[in-house]
Order: sequence, then structure tokens, then C-alpha cells
Amino acid sequence: MLCNRVKELRARHGFSQTDIAQRVGVTRQTIGFIEKGEFSPSIALSLRIAKHLHIPVDELFWLEGEDENE
Repeated sequence: MLCNRVKELRARHGFSQTDIAQRVGVTRQTIGFIEKGEFSPSIALSLRIAKHLHIPVDELFWLEGEDENE
């Protein structure tokens, strides 16, 4: 399973789900599903989200069971 810090970092930047969704070209629902781990984004979408949250993609997403800092 793909784990992520989207909700944490989105909130830290003061973005709503709608804000980040508009910035990366998806729906608010898509961001919600990503945050809950119910949807694994494409590589392109992952990179766009990471860019707008100012964090490397490998610090935003990681595989379950792996240390997020590896």
C-alpha cells in the first residue's frame, strides 16, 4: 500500500483539499481519496503534488512497511 503525508503537509501550507486539487488539476475528492490511502496517484500526479507542497516526492509518498526516510 502507498502511504503519504499529503494531508499533513497540505494543512501545514494552509491549503484546503480544493486548493491543492485545483493546483494539480484533479478534483477535491481525488485528494481526499489519496489522503485516506484509497487511491494511488500516478507518477505525474505525485510529482505535481510534491512540487506544490515543496517536498521531494519520496518524502511525500512511500510504500507501507518501509521507513518513510529510507
